[in-house]
Amino acid sequence: MKVLMINGSPHKEGCTNRALTEVAGALNQEGIETEVIHIGNKAIHGCIACGKCAETGRCVFQDDPVNEILDKMEEADGLIVGSPVYYASANGSLFALLDRLFFAGRDFAFKPGAAVASARRAGTTATLDALNKYFTIAQMPVVSSNYWNMVHGRDAADVEQDLEGLQIMRVLGKNMAWLLKCLEAGKNAGISLPAQEEKAWTNFVR
Repeated sequence: MKVLMINGSPHKEGCTNRALTEVAGALNQEGIETEVIHIGNKAIHGCIACGKCAETGRCVFQDDPVNEILDKMEEADGLIVGSPVYYASANGSLFALLDRLFFAGRDFAFKPGAAVASARRAGTTATLDALNKYFTIAQMPVVSSNYWNMVHGRDAADVEQDLEGLQIMRVLGKNMAWLLKCLEAGKNAGISLPAQEEKAWTNFVR
């Protein structure tokens, strides 16, 4: 089994990466493979609602990691998204990526998801709330820890001192590994995924 991890920080080796590394270590100990994709510091195009992804399953914009992640999600069993806190919310580039990723994604349902936030001081809970909404609209079970999934520090060295935050990351990794194994056991036991209904759209236009 494999969990895909998105580092939504422009800093490849910063606080967000340190948090994700701790989660990955716990997953690896449980026999779960991990892969981290760093979105980098280049501009990421926002969704323009062109609707082409509904026809192709891929985004029309090719100059960033969105389609690469879509390809990898076809094989991944879970997803973890990490972000620094900018003005009490996630990085804008990450939002742009996730809007397009989840709009085009067809392989997310029933795959566990988790959000991780890193901040110098505050804004983490608002960030987690915004990121978790992507999972809940895509029928993804949301994985929790023994506290909200956050670490604190101005840089990776500071995060090393956040012993509680690092423990939260380890527990998150163990909890996701447990849920993945439960889902796999259910599949092996012949338990089918929930039957899907055709989506009903209500636009409130009278």
